[in-house]
This record gives sequence, structure tokens and C-alpha cells, in this order.
Amino acid sequence: QVQLAETGGGSVQAGGSLRLSCVVSGYTSSNYAMGWFRQAPGKEREFVASIPWSGGATNYADSVKGRFIISSVNAKNTVYLQMNNLKLEDTAVYYCAADPSRNLIAPRYWGQGTQVTVSS
Repeated sequence: QVQLAETGGGSVQAGGSLRLSCVVSGYTSSNYAMGWFRQAPGKEREFVASIPWSGGATNYADSVKGRFIISSVNAKNTVYLQMNNLKLEDTAVYYCAADPSRNLIAPRYWGQGTQVTVSS
């Protein structure tokens, strides 16, 4: 069983930055895929970024490329999402996700979510 706990959400003005953290507990391995999703009001949950738990190639949604950076620090059991140049449309609940299958097509594990609000 894997538990995920997100922190770091909050309110920020457009153009600002936030860093989200996802602390991972329970059993994981280098096979795990880790990532972030988000859900805005009235919209479906969407993929944001992913990274292998062991590090390596990252993947981003087109809407956040060049602005967001995903990283993992295994020694701290933490996955980060650095969000820069935030836009109004980035407002959403952000969820950490994990799956042992090397991809996040249908993540098995989810965090409880953290709210990010971007204002003008």
C-alpha cells in the first residue's frame, strides 16, 4: 500500500510561483510512475506531469511545458512540482498520483489533493 500526501498549495497572483510537495509512504520501487494531475471546477481531472520514481525522463502536458518542473528526491520520499509563471487557468485542485506499472494511464494511488488558486 502506498500513501501520498500533498502540501504546498495556496493562493498566488498571476505570474507568481508555487512549489507542491508529495510525500510518499509505504512500499515503492523504481518501477513506479509518479506524477501530478489537476481538476478545475466543472472540468475533468487532467494530467499535468510525470516522472519515474527512480528519476529520469519527465513528461508534461502541453499547457504547462516550460513553466512547471517535476522532480523526485528518493532520499526524502518526495515528489515536487515547481510551478512558475502561473496563469489564471492553472487554478485547480492538484493531486499527486502513483502507479507500479511505469505509466499513469490509470493511477492506482492518489493523494487527497491541494488547492492552487491563481488570481489577477
